[in-house]
Amino acid sequence: MPKKIRVLIAKPGLDGHDRGAKVIARALRDAGMEVIYTGLRQTPEDIVEAAIQEDVDAIGLSCLSGAHMALFLDVVKLLRKRKAGDIVVAGGGIIPEEDVPRLKKAGIKAVFGPGTPLGEIVAFFEKAAKGA
Repeated sequence: MPKKIRVLIAKPGLDGHDRGAKVIARALRDAGMEVIYTGLRQTPEDIVEAAIQEDVDAIGLSCLSGAHMALFLDVVKLLRKRKAGDIVVAGGGIIPEEDVPRLKKAGIKAVFGPGTPLGEIVAFFEKAAKGA
């Protein structure tokens, strides 16, 4: 039996809106992945620590507060600092188009906005976990 893909879904910062994160977590779980949901108001340090402890293949970050540039980039930097830069990081939420290239340049592998089909998100995590 192949190893299940493990994904950590996290809500960094003070954003208290988690409906989208829960929808993504359920879609990934329904696709056969193991999903760890950290809950609301997590620090980048907490997210990275949980990802390492849980030995995840990928992290999905959700931000609706506008703090994505700082929070997402902090997660990527901390992963590298902890020698866990091989963990794939994707982001989602309310993210202006002009921020997407900078996020990707910094190491965020994909950015998903409102209305992204769940199948597209599932396919990204499946592909990312296989190192593609």
